[in-house]
Amino acid sequence: MAELNTVARPYTKAAFEYALEKGNLDQWSTMLSATAQVVQDSTMAQVLTNPALTYQQKAEVLISVCEEQMDDAGKNFTVLLAENQRLALLPEIALQFARLKAAQEKKVDVDLTTAFPLDDAQQQKLAQALSTKLGREVKLTSQVDKSILGGVVVRSDDLVIDGSIRARLAKLAEAMNS
Repeated sequence: MAELNTVARPYTKAAFEYALEKGNLDQWSTMLSATAQVVQDSTMAQVLTNPALTYQQKAEVLISVCEEQMDDAGKNFTVLLAENQRLALLPEIALQFARLKAAQEKKVDVDLTTAFPLDDAQQQKLAQALSTKLGREVKLTSQVDKSILGGVVVRSDDLVIDGSIRARLAKLAEAMNS
């Protein structure tokens, strides 16, 4: 996993810098997401890993399927990935690109897990507090998991805040056993 992340990073950075320079972040984000979905399709994966096809043929197949979402620069990027045998990196590139775009736009997606459903006012208050703490606009996604017993678990990229009763009980049990 870390290897894919490392190999994809220079491609992502180049695509992001180009899109930022041209003011096409949204278009590139859409294009990369679409091509990533196509690459993950099992039938397309068989075609793209077929050793009998040249990199040009593989690029042409992918471009023909995603042509509506691609501009000339996107097609060139796809050919470059195919030439370097990196088409399988497209899902990771799309993911990294989305993170860079969110950081550029000062937005962050936050997954919130609670033991009981929160009403809109509670979610809004929590989103506002997180927005202040993180210094970014927060898009909150909420889910219920009764196994945490109470409290909340907040996840966003590398940040995890586990304020659940289950985690507190686990820490207490560990302290008592030490």
